Amino acid sequence: MKVINGIDNYSSKKKSIITIGTFDGIHVGHEKVIRTLVKESLSKNLLANILTFFPHPRMVLNKDSEIKLIDTLKEKEKKLKNLGVNTLIIHPFTKEFSRMSSIEFTRDILIKKLNVNKIILGYDHRFGKNRESSVEDLIQLGIAYNFKVEVIDAKKINSINISSTKIRKAIQTGDVDKANLYLGKYFEINGNVVKGKGIGKKIGFPTANIIIKENYKLIPNKGVYLIKAKIKNRSYYGMMNIGNRPTLNGKNETLEVNIFNFNENIYGKSLSIFFLNKIRNEIKFDSIEKLSNQLQKDKDYCKVLINKF
Repeated sequence: MKVINGIDNYSSKKKSIITIGTFDGIHVGHEKVIRTLVKESLSKNLLANILTFFPHPRMVLNKDSEIKLIDTLKEKEKKLKNLGVNTLIIHPFTKEFSRMSSIEFTRDILIKKLNVNKIILGYDHRFGKNRESSVEDLIQLGIAYNFKVEVIDAKKINSINISSTKIRKAIQTGDVDKANLYLGKYFEINGNVVKGKGIGKKIGFPTANIIIKENYKLIPNKGVYLIKAKIKNRSYYGMMNIGNRPTLNGKNETLEVNIFNFNENIYGKSLSIFFLNKIRNEIKFDSIEKLSNQLQKDKDYCKVLINKF
C-alpha cells in the first residue's frame, strides 16, 4: 500500500474507486465499506484508494475540543494495508480546506486529482463547506461528472449503529468489551518501553513502563486491565495498570504492564498492547503490602480469564 501525504502528491492515470472519511478505529462499519471497495476494485481493475484527513476535523474546527483518537496514523495505516487498500491519501485538514464547496471538492479533487470512477460511502457521509452536502447530493454530482456512487447501510450490533464516537466513549469509560465488539478487534496502544522507578520489581511484579509519543492517542480510563502484549512478533498475556499510582503518591499518569512468564530486558523496545478486559478500578491502598496482595489476586483472576480468550 502506498501512503501519499497530500492530495497534490497523488498522480495516477489509472481510474480509482475511492472512499472518504476520518476512519478513526477502522471499526466493523468502516470495514464493511472498505471490503466492498477492495472487492470491486479487483473485479473492475481499479485502484482501491482511501482519502482521509489529519488532523481530525474536530481538532481544527473546534479549538476547545479535547478529542483523542482511537488510532494513531501508523496504526490506521497498518489496518488499511491488511484490508488490501492500494493507496492511502492523508490530506492535511485546515480551515481553508474546510471552506471548499462540495462542487469545488468534486470537480477539483475527486475528478481532476483523484481520477475517480466510483465512490463508496457510508449512509451518513456529509462533505463540503459546513458539511453542506449529503450522499444524495453526491449522487447528483456523479451524474454531472460521470462517476458512480454506492451508499453502504449502517453496520449494527444489537440494533445499535456503530460509530467511532461510541467506541471512543466506551474506551474512555474503560468498557473495552464494548469497544472491542464494535471495533471487531482488540483496542490497542503502541509505545516504547522506558525505565521506571523499579518499585514493581521490588514487590514481585516487575513492570514495563510505556511511553506513547502521539499525544492525541486515546488511553482507557484508570484501572487494571487484562492485556496481550506483542514483543518482537511474540505474544504474552499480562496485566496493565493505568493511573497515578495513588498508593505510592504518584502525580503523573503512567502506563505499566506486568507481562506473565516473561523475564527479558526490553528497555527501548517497541511494545504493542491489546486490551482484553477491565479487571478493576484504580485503588489507593494503606500499604505497599496490601497493594502487593491485591496485585496477586489480580494476576490470579487474569489467569482464569485468559481461558476465555
